[in-house]
Amino acid sequence: MDAAPLAVTSKGRVRGFRRGDTAVFLGIPFAQAPVGSLRFAAPAPVEPWKGERDASAYGATAQRGDAGITLIPEPSVPGEATLNVNVFAPADAIRDSALPVLVWIHGGGYTSGSPASRWYDGDAFARDGVIVVVISYRIGFDGFGLIDGAPANRGLRDQIAALEWVRDEIRAFGGDPARVTVAGQSAGGGSVLALMASPAASGLFSAAMAVSPAVGAVTHEAAENLARRVAARAGVEADREGFASLAEDRVLAAQKSALTPRPVRTLSSLATLLDDGLPLGPVIDGDVLPRHPLEALADGASADIPLVIGSTDDEFTGLTARFAGVLRFVPVPLALAVLGLPRSRRRAYLDRTRRRGAAAVLGGYATDRVIRSTVLEAARARGTAPTWVYRFAWASPVPSIGVACHCLDVPFWFDHLGADGVTAIAGPTPPVDLATRMHGCVVAFARDGDPGWPQWEATTRRARVFDAVASAPVVESDAYADVAPLV
Repeated sequence: MDAAPLAVTSKGRVRGFRRGDTAVFLGIPFAQAPVGSLRFAAPAPVEPWKGERDASAYGATAQRGDAGITLIPEPSVPGEATLNVNVFAPADAIRDSALPVLVWIHGGGYTSGSPASRWYDGDAFARDGVIVVVISYRIGFDGFGLIDGAPANRGLRDQIAALEWVRDEIRAFGGDPARVTVAGQSAGGGSVLALMASPAASGLFSAAMAVSPAVGAVTHEAAENLARRVAARAGVEADREGFASLAEDRVLAAQKSALTPRPVRTLSSLATLLDDGLPLGPVIDGDVLPRHPLEALADGASADIPLVIGSTDDEFTGLTARFAGVLRFVPVPLALAVLGLPRSRRRAYLDRTRRRGAAAVLGGYATDRVIRSTVLEAARARGTAPTWVYRFAWASPVPSIGVACHCLDVPFWFDHLGADGVTAIAGPTPPVDLATRMHGCVVAFARDGDPGWPQWEATTRRARVFDAVASAPVVESDAYADVAPLV
């Protein structure tokens, strides 16, 4: 029987386990546990340890308790040492092999999500010669709340500290610190764009991939207002001393209370939700995140970093499907007007969208406003910087979904269609060939800096379309034309 793999880091030895041809190391700390005096502090370097550290089980997660019904099964793991990484490497690559590295950042709207999901297992990447590092970061108010007397963007600082760990330690697992691709989905994709805009992350990665990016660039004013609401609900002052006096569960309860919206009874309240954006996430603090990521990209930030970016076709279209019976009585142009779309853009948007019926159009509008327009804006902002755009167009055969929904593409990128929970959104027989093609593109990008289709450029605006129907790769011109009226 093969011996359990051992890696020797600068902080100490870690003993993982072998799963087939993959060496797996779970729960390796990249920073000290953010508790006690380190709560609400920037991540602190981990202390060295003696002997071997067991890395055979997932580490503690920042997510607490049951996250409820989510599309990606992301379990919570109790414990204090929540700042940790999981590493998946070829079993024969533990000795300085200088392999490319993919660092994955989970999503969850900056308030949930877990690196302990089996959907993020990197076995297929290890099989193909790419090391995967799945990182954790503080979420919710602990990670992104603006607290007087505490550093802002603690969750983003955690991500940067994890990338620094990769730079310093990945050689021990056979990785090349000069070939690091940072990638993430949803809030993880938004985090990728924030990292590209952050001077503190400069030099820590050589390529980037933003999957369905949900940009969380919260203004300083909005972050201050939220902190005051959370403090008021908890009955403390809105400063570090006040929040530090609260147990973690009380802060979480106050956060949930402050973020719970009034019931969405009208289109105007939905418009408010769309206009306000995510209430928690990276804050424009003038330091770690000096300005909005899209503004930074337009001014040349990370212009030397190759970027793959795209979305599913119907991220949130299903959200309004349950109201189809009521919404059929609502004139679509009127609904879009209430949602804030000016008349001058309304007709162009309706002419270009492929969706029909009020429920589909309004759900699609949420998709386009929150995610797909971000893809188009980012591609435009990058100018001639190396950028590849894609669309995930394969519609789920599951009757309750029926579209290319949010998260559906993740197991295809990881070539992990057999993971628990995949059939719930992809059906019993998801197309293996599609996963092979998509995964191969990520491997090529991590290895060579090119995913294998033509770059985006201003005249043709080309994008790769991933759909199981096509027998050959499809590259579509003007691929995001339907959201152009929103940008």
